[in-house]
Amino acid sequence: MEIVLKLGIALFFGMLIGIDRQIKQKQLGLRPSMIICIASCLLTIVSIEAFGKFGGADHPNMDPMRLAAQIVSGVGFIGAGVILRRSNEVISGLTSAALIWSASALGIAIGAGFYAEAACGVILMIAAVNVVPYLIKSIGPARLNRYDVAVKIVVESNLRMTELIKMLERKGQFGHTKKDEFKIRHLKLKDLDNERQLIDLVLSVPESQYTTEIYYYIKKVDHVLKVDVENL
Repeated sequence: MEIVLKLGIALFFGMLIGIDRQIKQKQLGLRPSMIICIASCLLTIVSIEAFGKFGGADHPNMDPMRLAAQIVSGVGFIGAGVILRRSNEVISGLTSAALIWSASALGIAIGAGFYAEAACGVILMIAAVNVVPYLIKSIGPARLNRYDVAVKIVVESNLRMTELIKMLERKGQFGHTKKDEFKIRHLKLKDLDNERQLIDLVLSVPESQYTTEIYYYIKKVDHVLKVDVENL
């Protein structure tokens, strides 16, 4: 029960960090924070218990977790390989990387004979990925119920760029509440040929909005010539 309590508290504290990061629209969100916290707690438990099980006075020169520490470091490089940074400053693959690293913690626990700890850890990790985020979104603030889309817009040259940006954000638009507004997380402007301009941005939008609805809304904005929308 003490082990279950420790892992449960690790999930809870990781969830608090993840909620804070997700509210601030940062890259390391809810799922990676919980997974990393659970796996770190599991490795610490295994390290402490393994010394009493395999080390101690009977094996004074034995360090049972030395090789396991190298496994954690090595698998971390594999996890880093699935993290992608796109041209629009968006980072993806953090949850996959955290799960890869956490799988090594489960393997170490099983190899050391801590089956109950590993079972508890994997159940909490699966819950952290598939259950907890949806519960938090259903009872949490509206800022947790948003996702990002990458948008590239080609516009004709005009002197009303600020008004156009406000139109994209749907600020002050009739029929749109503050919860329905689009929030710009990244913005880049670039001049093109034929006196055209490229607006490259990342929008944080409500989960109730389909990507197609976003596309057609932007398409109807004045001075917009071309639209490219990508769901991140």
